[in-house]
Amino acid sequence: MKKKLLLLVFFTFTLLINAQNTKGINGDVNWLNMWTNFNPKTTNYNEASMIINGVITSNMTLKKENVYVLVGNVYVAPNVTLTIQSGTLIRCDTETLTSLIITKGAKIIAEGTETDPIVFTSNKASGDRKPGDWGGIIILGDAPINKTGGIGSLDFDLDPQKALYGGNNKDSDSGILKYVRIEFSGKKTSANKPINGLSLAGVGRKTKLEYIQVTSSDEDSFQFYGGYINTNNLVSLRSADDDFDFTQGVQCNISNSIAIRSPFISDSYGSRCFEMETVDTRKGEVLDSKKEMTRVNASNFTMMHTEDIGTEIQGLKYEAILIRENTFLTLTNSVISGFSHLIVFSDTVTISNEYLEQIVLKDLLINDTKVIGTTQNTYYNSFISNWYQEKPFGIEYIKLKNDELFASTSMKKKPDFRIKRS
Repeated sequence: MKKKLLLLVFFTFTLLINAQNTKGINGDVNWLNMWTNFNPKTTNYNEASMIINGVITSNMTLKKENVYVLVGNVYVAPNVTLTIQSGTLIRCDTETLTSLIITKGAKIIAEGTETDPIVFTSNKASGDRKPGDWGGIIILGDAPINKTGGIGSLDFDLDPQKALYGGNNKDSDSGILKYVRIEFSGKKTSANKPINGLSLAGVGRKTKLEYIQVTSSDEDSFQFYGGYINTNNLVSLRSADDDFDFTQGVQCNISNSIAIRSPFISDSYGSRCFEMETVDTRKGEVLDSKKEMTRVNASNFTMMHTEDIGTEIQGLKYEAILIRENTFLTLTNSVISGFSHLIVFSDTVTISNEYLEQIVLKDLLINDTKVIGTTQNTYYNSFISNWYQEKPFGIEYIKLKNDELFASTSMKKKPDFRIKRS
């Protein structure tokens, strides 16, 4: 009996050690397997039978047996809850600027299952869907942001009174998004500004956000405007802009998530897996030293391209992460595969020992990625390289093709982007 107990303790300890050492997305099974869709352009979706528009002023439940179409900006009013049953299909009008907005004080309970996800997609026919067909999902909370006055307003052609976010409630609860897909978002506003797939503005840490896939957004897949966020199992696929954009002092813990880029899709300003800033100095915003700076703690992340970067595009720069001034990043137990640069620092950043202590890179597997960090001021480049090549960081460099590194890379089937055990 004692021997069996010792074996059980040893086996459990071994599992824990292996879990801690696993890099990139992980799990005992391939958690991408059932609820995701890597080819939504040609998926046959049922036609919508019910229209939703305007303002939802009382609690509403969207049921699986119906197919809905959102037309124009649809707002969930404060103190109102929108519940969406697992397996529900919501199609979004492409003739109007259509978005779903969960206003400050409202809730969304969209809890799908692994076998019955909730889907938001374009109302176009199979084969005709494209990035930017509709706006996106916008959740506005009352958690802290670092804008002057503590209140912000999203400029997405929204009703100004319904576009406010920010407050003092770190534990703000805007509801649940779980096993949800968002496809072909990113339609442009009248000011030619595209909307993100999922915009989280002033969202608090009691909001549950996990198992969400954003595919073919014509803007960022996920953008975090301030707030306190704990999230996991997010998937960004073929975003035209950034996969994950962090700003306005967001405090974000994100784990077991993946950014899958196409090397042939980018906007004119460059597109990355992560873009990080505390305030947008390009718009004249000034840092308030009394407010939070953007801090992201990312673990078991995978950043990759859909295809191996061949010699025909080697001259182009593909940077995984862009970091602007006054931001903090901790990236651990992660895989970065197929980029020219792991990190590019903006030209407003002054590189120093003190600054690089804010950017923690530890226990990474870096595949076919040439430069760990760079800045427009080339004077700092060797300094950055030497800093991160110190042994305590545990950074491993390899050069493999995708199908040699990952368990299964076929986009036509259900891929498995966990790294091969061998």
